[in-house]
This record gives sequence, C-alpha cells and structure tokens, in this order.
Amino acid sequence: MHNISFRRRFVNFLGIGAIVGATLVVLMPLFLIMGTVIYRGIGSITWAFFTRIPQPVGETGGGMANAIVGTAMIMGVAALIGIPLGVGSGIYLAEYGRNASGNIVRFTADVLNGIPSIVIGITVYALVVLIQHHFSLLAGGIALGIMMIPTVCRTTEEVLLMVPQSVREAALGLGIPQWRTTLSVVVPSAASGIITSIMLACARVAGETAPLLFTAFGNQFWNLKLNQPTAALPLQIFAYAISPYEEWHRMAWAGALVLILSIMATVILVRFATSRGMLKGAH
Repeated sequence: MHNISFRRRFVNFLGIGAIVGATLVVLMPLFLIMGTVIYRGIGSITWAFFTRIPQPVGETGGGMANAIVGTAMIMGVAALIGIPLGVGSGIYLAEYGRNASGNIVRFTADVLNGIPSIVIGITVYALVVLIQHHFSLLAGGIALGIMMIPTVCRTTEEVLLMVPQSVREAALGLGIPQWRTTLSVVVPSAASGIITSIMLACARVAGETAPLLFTAFGNQFWNLKLNQPTAALPLQIFAYAISPYEEWHRMAWAGALVLILSIMATVILVRFATSRGMLKGAH
C-alpha cells in the first residue's frame, strides 16, 4: 500500500508539474511582449504625448493625441456596425438557425473570420474609398466593423447555446412568445458572455493596421469628420516604426504601450462592471 500511495503521489506531482509548466509556457510570450513594450515605451509617456500632435521630421517632442482620438472614433464607428449585426446574427443562429439558412450564415461567418484583414481593407477601398474619391474615417470604421461581425456572431451563438433549454421552456410555458423569450429571458441570461464576445472582437480589431492603410490612411493633424482621412494609433505606430529616426522609434514603442494598456483597461472595466451587475441581479 505504501508503494502504491507513493506512486500515486509521484504521478500526481508530475501531472501538476506538467500543468504548471504548460501554463508558464503559454504565459511567457505575454510576459515577454508586455515587458519589452513597457521597458521601451514607458520613457516616452509624457503629458505631451496625450495632448499634442506629431511634430515635423527633425523636431523633438510632440505626441499622438490625434491618433488616440482617431482610434476611438474609428472603433466607435466599427462598434456601431459590428455589434448590432454580430449580436443579431448570433441570436438568429442560436435560436432560429437550425436549418439550411442557418448553416449558410455559419459558413459565411467562418469564412469571413478567416479572410486576411488586408483583403477586407482592399475590398472596402474598392467599395467605399473609390466611390468617395478619398480616404476617410468612415471607411476605416466600416473595414473594422466587418472584421468584428464574425467574431461577435459565432461567440454570441455559443454563449446563447449554453443557456439551459429549461429556461426557454419555462418562459414559453407561461405563454410568452418566442421572440419575447429570446429578448427578455435568454439574452439577459447570457449578457456577460455576449459582452465578453464584443470585447474580444474589439480587442482583435483595435490593433489592425493593414485595413486602415487602405481606408483611413492616416493624418498628421486633427480630424473629427467622418469623411476625411484620420490618424489612428496602429497607423502612427507603423509609420514611426519603419522610419529611420530614433525619436520616432521611441514614440512608436510608447504608442504600442498606450494601445495595449487601453485594450486591457477597457476589457477589465467592462468585465468588472458586468460582474457587479450580475451580483446585484442575483441578490
């Protein structure tokens, strides 16, 4: 018995060690990326970085205030396009999509999710930019919004399918129509997961550069108009990173740090707010 007990403890120790080791291997790239970006970018984070626009070549100082605002505006347009379409199609697939048309929607979403972002950028360039005859913030938002749709759609479907069927049956048993059951019972039950899927989609597209090169294009000055080229953090980081100037390289690292921290802060705040809301609802 003693030998068997020792063997079991030894195997358990090896299993736990393998799990911990795999976890560390998975987390190591994140730590390396965050450590490198923080180390190289923290020194260039100043008040001017958040309040001033880029300086001309050869001049020191300046910031990325226009790019930060531009990114927020582009993400706002993308959210207005991607979230309603993504959540709506996800609800359709989960509640009404067990048929041929649902399979077509699933297939389309999966294909769209696998299309390279640069292809989406070129498509929006052909369909929007060429018609407008100029680059614009609107075109950039449309490109990122299209990229958000499949992620939100498929994740929303999976989250809604996790809601127990008994919840639907209880509501239908009370005489509530199916559409009202879906909107008033099923969707609120999965609200936390749906919000998480939206944040996943936002985090995925927030750092995209290729689509914006063909749509928003970039701008060294302020722009608050939908029909004009606009700056964005990914574009500014790309432009600074490929430049031969050391000062711009430091600014690119600072921009990367701000972009990553913004995404992390948004996700954390939304998850916190969602969890607090769920706790209040439970009480």
